[in-house]
Amino acid sequence: MGFKALCFGLLCVSFLSCIYTPVPDNIEETWKVMALDTVAKTCSLMALCLENLGVMRYEEFISMIINLDYTQPLSDEHITVTDTTFVDIPVRLYLPKRKTEAPRRAVIYFHGGGFCFGSFKQRAFDFLNRWTANKLDAVVVGIDYRLAPQHHFPAQFEDGITAVKFFLQDKILTKYGVDPTRIAVSGDSSGGTLAAAVTQQVQIDPEVKHKLKLQALLYPGLQVIDTHLPSHRENEHGIVLTRDIAIKLVSLFFTKDEALPQAMRKNQHMPPESRHLFRFVNWSTLLPDKFRKDHVYTEPVLGRSAFSLPALMDHRALPLLASDDHLQHLPQTYILTCQHDVLRDDGIMYVSRLQKVGVQVFHDHVEDGIHGALSYMTSPLHLDLGLRIKDMYVSWLDNNL
Repeated sequence: MGFKALCFGLLCVSFLSCIYTPVPDNIEETWKVMALDTVAKTCSLMALCLENLGVMRYEEFISMIINLDYTQPLSDEHITVTDTTFVDIPVRLYLPKRKTEAPRRAVIYFHGGGFCFGSFKQRAFDFLNRWTANKLDAVVVGIDYRLAPQHHFPAQFEDGITAVKFFLQDKILTKYGVDPTRIAVSGDSSGGTLAAAVTQQVQIDPEVKHKLKLQALLYPGLQVIDTHLPSHRENEHGIVLTRDIAIKLVSLFFTKDEALPQAMRKNQHMPPESRHLFRFVNWSTLLPDKFRKDHVYTEPVLGRSAFSLPALMDHRALPLLASDDHLQHLPQTYILTCQHDVLRDDGIMYVSRLQKVGVQVFHDHVEDGIHGALSYMTSPLHLDLGLRIKDMYVSWLDNNL
């Protein structure tokens, strides 16, 4: 009996050592963050084990858990909430009940989830969009897009641009009482990727009569051609989102070929013909000293991959790869980044590039921030950090939209 107890204890210690990540000193609610990180990494480890055993894929297990958090479109005394479709794209509409003769502002929101899971139905996103609609007295549209790996890029971009262009039609704006000059597109994490890509396309599309006034990108992922940025090194074993899991999910966005994530971990996944793109993501020139620190820039090794993926050089998938000529058409932009986030430097480099071409940018950097904080705004996964980021984002929209 004593030997079995000892073995069980050693197993528990070994398990905890695998998932334990020290919480930075400047993060508030330390024990709560530790608990959330433990839950997230335990689920991730279970998903990886089930995938290795051939029971189910990693993203299928995580999706099963997230689906438990889905909500129904429940209206309240302030907002009418309905699920419908734009063309064939699922959307959730939040329409304020307050009477007004003036057209309303509108916000289109893309949820995060690593391109592989998530929905506007999640309680946190439903709460955020409902709050935005009520606080701004605005029409809010939450968009669901096809998910990887069942659907690879460009399916997600195609769904996003289709839904946004549908909403921007005169007859649809009139139907929902929206002012065509006061429309924003927003998104967090992979939803921020889609928001950035869709905004780039809408602003130069001659078929789109009404352009976007604002875009808001919350801890977005904007490139994968260099997977050895300072934020990747500092947050390799980060809270909630590690470098390995980020690479796994973004790889599934493009392909199921296991050779891609293996090459990405070594930063050897780009073809020789991509060399000209690295000036757009050269962190040694685009990051302020504060974030470069003493990290040494080394250009990724090109041409080592045995396969070729043109999508890895497509700015519709990776908005940081857009040329300066393309970026200068963008509207006023809000970018929020988190210090303890593997994706931190993507957003900061985008700030630098947009400023360089004359786009008006407001950058909020959350020194005690972690990736996915907006997912933790509702019980039992409640963090004050998530609520603070929500208030920063909605306040900026209210002042600028």
